[in-house]
Amino acid sequence: MLTRRHVLASAAAPLFAQASRPNLVFILIDDLRWDGLGCTGHPFVRTPHIDRIAREGARFTNSFVTTPLCSPSRGSYLTGQYVHTHGVRGNSDNAALSHKLVTFPRVLHDSGYETAYVGKWHMGMDDSPRPGFDRWVSFRGQGVFNDPPLNIDGQRVDAKGYMTDLLGGHAADFVRKDRSKPFCLYLAHKAIHGPFTPAARHKDLFTGQEIRRAANTKDPLTDKPAMTRPVDGKPAVAPGGGSPDELIRNQMRCMSAVDDSVGAIMKALEDKGQLDNTLILFTSDNGYFWGEHGLGDKRWAFDESIRIPMLARYPKLVKAGTVIDGDALNIDVAPTMLDAAGVKAPAGVQGRSLLPLLGGRKTRWRSSFLSEYFAEPNFPRTPSWQAVRTAEWKYVHYTELQGMDELYDLKRDPGEMKNLAGDPAARGALARMQKELAVRLRETA
Repeated sequence: MLTRRHVLASAAAPLFAQASRPNLVFILIDDLRWDGLGCTGHPFVRTPHIDRIAREGARFTNSFVTTPLCSPSRGSYLTGQYVHTHGVRGNSDNAALSHKLVTFPRVLHDSGYETAYVGKWHMGMDDSPRPGFDRWVSFRGQGVFNDPPLNIDGQRVDAKGYMTDLLGGHAADFVRKDRSKPFCLYLAHKAIHGPFTPAARHKDLFTGQEIRRAANTKDPLTDKPAMTRPVDGKPAVAPGGGSPDELIRNQMRCMSAVDDSVGAIMKALEDKGQLDNTLILFTSDNGYFWGEHGLGDKRWAFDESIRIPMLARYPKLVKAGTVIDGDALNIDVAPTMLDAAGVKAPAGVQGRSLLPLLGGRKTRWRSSFLSEYFAEPNFPRTPSWQAVRTAEWKYVHYTELQGMDELYDLKRDPGEMKNLAGDPAARGALARMQKELAVRLRETA
């Protein structure tokens, strides 16, 4: 775990001149899968303000989380570390641990940035301010969509209105403040998490829109024993299950208010003359199943669960319309933000700065990455797993199950329909991916 010593060491590192240090805005959406935006190909959702980030900046085509679950992923965004390093392994009460995390906003605060956290913290029910934030607007646990109780700088307030609008308003107000130093805003929306309640003004959007299902929603699952094994009398995953049509429409309706909030923040930046002096990074804490492999929610190692959207805008570095194919991970956000501010990342950060990719510089980049999940008592159907993914292959090792591993040829089978782990013709690929997993585990131990 990182310590206060690391924070002080980072703060003492040489810094860019104050005038050259950009503002930093990080926007995190809850349960938004990679293709849930207009700019990433969704057939009917409208996200013009979010799409503007991609149009005037960069869009990553291969961005992923290292653990597809809310609290662990948030810990990784904040620290730049894998879950097995920072210790937030599930959605249980991690409040005490979360007060000790050395987060990138905390490091930035100690290096001279004014910092704000607005939104869902979700590491237990403790909504009190965490170290390193000058402004704190949050709530307990999952919070509620309408008339939410908020914790504002340590004081509980019964707010009136729709959660997404309220959080967006607090974020825009922070941007509008007069200040003499650069700022870092971390906005973590509750949307689009269940119960998927849209704002009243959006409740009838997309009514009647057809929900197109991917081919792998018809996966027979006959070669996926981890999904169909008996678990304490609970029903096995079955083809044809997962997210109903109206749930998907409501997720996309919730995105309309998220897009409004992004527009409000960008307008506030424009009004202050700071839009082009601000690095904006937009992403999600994990993906979400829309019936693929009979699943809803997340937690499994399939791409629908681990793949996320990631967009960035900073015209001083990023050419408009940039498309980046290199694998970007949630653990890369912390070192990216610190790098942009000219602050040395603390020892123990396991991600890499994305600035070379954003700036179009040729650089050696990762050719594979580790993803992992630790079983939760309330979700016994999903076992613990470790996975390694390359552009061509994915190998999933179930750490507590025998003979249930999975291997997918992503080039020929992007929907991960055919498990090749037991195929004699794939023995060579299986051995290579098992070795690759071992290497990734050793380097992140």
